Amino acid sequence: MFDLGWTEIAVIVVVAVVVIGPKDLPGAVRGVAQQIAKIRRWAAEARGTLDEVVREAKLDEVRNQINEIRNFDLKGEMERAVDPTGDLRKTFEDDPLRDLSTPVWTPPPPPKTAADIPDAPAFVPPQTLAPLPPAPPPPPPPAPPSFLPPSTPAPPGLASAPPAAAPPPPPEPVPSAQPRT
Repeated sequence: MFDLGWTEIAVIVVVAVVVIGPKDLPGAVRGVAQQIAKIRRWAAEARGTLDEVVREAKLDEVRNQINEIRNFDLKGEMERAVDPTGDLRKTFEDDPLRDLSTPVWTPPPPPKTAADIPDAPAFVPPQTLAPLPPAPPPPPPPAPPSFLPPSTPAPPGLASAPPAAAPPPPPEPVPSAQPRT
């Protein structure tokens, strides 16, 4: 526990003999041993109490877990996982043959006779009919582009502009007239 070697124990014994003295050394060793025994008993008692508390706490946890397992609804959990909205259950619970008394297909109504159709006007005035709109004019032909980059060849039929004149060369620098020192 304290990791004492033989040399450390020998030093402790020599210091105890010098400080306590050889006459009183057996009584002092006996007192230290009794104190160590009391501390060990107290530690064992505390450990036992703690172990008992832990055991009871673990038993309560185990009881709770057992109750959870007993009350676990596997069928309900599976239904919630597979069919959370209940549509699948509803599909299986509905009986598709329950309404056999009413036909699934109903024939269309018989065609109306001339007596069932209200009287149509015999004459429609021309001002109520809208004339057909005129056809839209054809779109104009596309205009030639206003700017062509130099790398693009000019389209046929478009007069090419004369090449731009080269810029004048820059003026030559004038040597400075500084006196030499």
